[in-house]
Amino acid sequence: MPTIGVDKYALFEELGQKFTADEFQDLCFDFGIELDEDTEDDPARPKDEPPQLKIEIPANRYDMLCFEGIALHLNIFRGKEATPKYKLLQVPEDKMQSITVSKETEKVRPYVAGAILRNINFTQATYDSFIGLQDKLHQNLARQRTLVSIGTHDLDTIKGPFAYEAHPPKDINFIPLNQTKSMDGEELMKFYETDRHLGRYLHIIRDAPVYPVIYDSNKVVCSLPPIINGDHSKITLDTKNVFIEITATDQTKLDIVCNIMVAMFSKYCEDQFTVEPVKIISEHNGTTRVTPSLTSRVMDVEVDYVNSCTGLSESPESMCTLLKKMAYSAEPSDNKNIIKVAVPPTRADVLHQCDVMEDVAIAYGFNDLPRSSPNKTATIGQPLMINKLTDIVRYECAMAGWLEVMPLILCGHDENYAWLNRKDDGKAVKLANPKTAEYQIVRTSLLPGLLKTIRENKAVRLPLKIFEGAEVVFKDESLERKARNERHWAAAFYGKTSGFEIVHGLLDRVLSMLRVAFVTHDEGLTGKSMDFEVKENPSKANGYFIEEIHEPTFFEGRAAAIYVRLGGKVQRIGEFGVLHPTVLEKFDLKYPVSVLEINLEVFL
Repeated sequence: MPTIGVDKYALFEELGQKFTADEFQDLCFDFGIELDEDTEDDPARPKDEPPQLKIEIPANRYDMLCFEGIALHLNIFRGKEATPKYKLLQVPEDKMQSITVSKETEKVRPYVAGAILRNINFTQATYDSFIGLQDKLHQNLARQRTLVSIGTHDLDTIKGPFAYEAHPPKDINFIPLNQTKSMDGEELMKFYETDRHLGRYLHIIRDAPVYPVIYDSNKVVCSLPPIINGDHSKITLDTKNVFIEITATDQTKLDIVCNIMVAMFSKYCEDQFTVEPVKIISEHNGTTRVTPSLTSRVMDVEVDYVNSCTGLSESPESMCTLLKKMAYSAEPSDNKNIIKVAVPPTRADVLHQCDVMEDVAIAYGFNDLPRSSPNKTATIGQPLMINKLTDIVRYECAMAGWLEVMPLILCGHDENYAWLNRKDDGKAVKLANPKTAEYQIVRTSLLPGLLKTIRENKAVRLPLKIFEGAEVVFKDESLERKARNERHWAAAFYGKTSGFEIVHGLLDRVLSMLRVAFVTHDEGLTGKSMDFEVKENPSKANGYFIEEIHEPTFFEGRAAAIYVRLGGKVQRIGEFGVLHPTVLEKFDLKYPVSVLEINLEVFL
């Protein structure tokens, strides 16, 4: 969760009260945020620097990522301030500022929004907070500017109407923010590649055929999103009219960021909480619109639902009063079980009535909620059966002297297939935009993680005996989410001898402990496929057996498939054996490795 640092005395002045440490800690707890640190008594704090309160904000509360948002909502919660009524300035259409979008922007960053804050009064503190909110939104909601980037400009230094276009890097020339030399797109990329702050954003557009750019009517470059603004239109403490342009690859995130930026700082406008809209003209795709949209969404919330979840017996009227403490506007409807709740434009996190229910509980006071609800919904937590089964296997392995490891669930495509001498069966879930070759797919086997763990610990005294009990993932078109998790257990022995018999012994021990005895199988119960084969044979006793297999993953003659007979059904649950030398070579291992992997879910 993001942590916001605010001036302690400035916040107390805004709240109209000086709090003791315990009083402010209690206020934060009651509201659902957390005081992480008070630097007043920190000996490392410079004497000329005011003490700060570092407040941890829930990840969904983007409207509290700045001083203004924290102060506003704590005052509303305490009944010291009313919920702001945001409104758009009524501007004739022919005089409204506009941004005309070109078709080429679809190749790189297709969405744009704009807004204007008129007659704003900045102080050093509010200016720093304004820039800080942009940075927090970039790091969190905007996912390091990949989804959304914000540009702010002194409107009095540029002239509308504006244009949002995309051009080859060589065709874009301007002086970047706080620089003195004009650069084209390619020069700018080279100039900032070693910059500690901006260098991490260059990859977003560096390889694109065209770069996005915002122009004013005189072809002055306002910004090269998502990298940097132009120096010509930079804002200062003397700026009175702020033009905000926001570009994005995601329409929903674009609207959320736009609403939050203007809502938080429109309080400093001469006409408080009033924002001048900007017309976005997109003739190439017919989506011309006006931004921002500061209208509240109205939801129907069931009184009985809220009361049953919280254990309360509140009337519609009292519930509406509670919601006002959380910055909602609410009123009872003709239906006594329904209240009409207007969700502020800054609360994009409110998606369902359960979100409203949570805020009712916060407003009422978590410590004051009944210990148990009237309908006795309180339950005692219990582990899932698959987790309980996995724990049993984990404890048994640990007691046998094996070490547990926990590799990542993502791996490289070749690690999962080619390095194990396996063909791609199309069952792996692939990442649409992997950042590195190591994280391309979700694993379908635990073996790559075990082998990479051994590779990184070759300096440890041999033999190495490690295991893992965790999830693998397969595509499954029959499910709504198009994929399914499957719990596997795997072990690997790395030493100067193969350790085949040791891995075999671990298998025997674990299955014996699971009450699955070794049985002699019929010759007719064979399975040559990697897919589980199920055959009916109800006359046979439950148990497991092994059968030699010839697969390129393993050394010839040193591998076996594992079958179980449960409830009259026989199915292959895994395999074990000595890895083929080519597999060892791919994972940079010089000694033999014996591995074991089975599907645990068949034992549920």
